[in-house]
Amino acid sequence: MLIFLVAAAATLGAGVVLERSGEAIAGQIGLSGVLFGATFLALATSLPEISTGLTSVKHGDSKLAFSDIFGGNAFLPVLFLAAVLISGKPVLPLAQSTDIYLTALAILLTLIYMPGLIFRPSNKILGMGLDSLIVLIL
Repeated sequence: MLIFLVAAAATLGAGVVLERSGEAIAGQIGLSGVLFGATFLALATSLPEISTGLTSVKHGDSKLAFSDIFGGNAFLPVLFLAAVLISGKPVLPLAQSTDIYLTALAILLTLIYMPGLIFRPSNKILGMGLDSLIVLIL
C-alpha cells in the first residue's frame, strides 16, 4: 500500500509539472492551451498505452490493444464527474468551442471503428481496413 501511495503521489506531482510546463511552452510558441493539450500533452500521457498497444500487436494479441484504447476512451468522460465534484460546479457549460470540436472528433472516430470491431471486414485498402482509412482521412 505504501508503494502504491508513493507512486500515486509521484504521478500526481509529475502531472502538475507536465501541465504547468505545457502551459508555459504553449504560451511561448503561441499555441492555444487546448490545442497544445490535445496534441503534445495527449501524446506524452498516452505513451504507456502506445507502448502497450505496439507490444501487444507485435505479440499477436490485438485484443489487448483494442481494450486498452477503447477502455481509456470509455473511462475519460468519467473524469468530468470528478471535476464537478472537486470544483463544486458544472464544468461542461464552461467548455470552449475547441473542446467541443475535439470531443466530437473523438466520438466520431470511435463510432467509425465500431462497425469494424463488430463485423471484421477482410477487405483492405492500402494495407488497412476501410475504417482505418476513413479515420486517417479525418
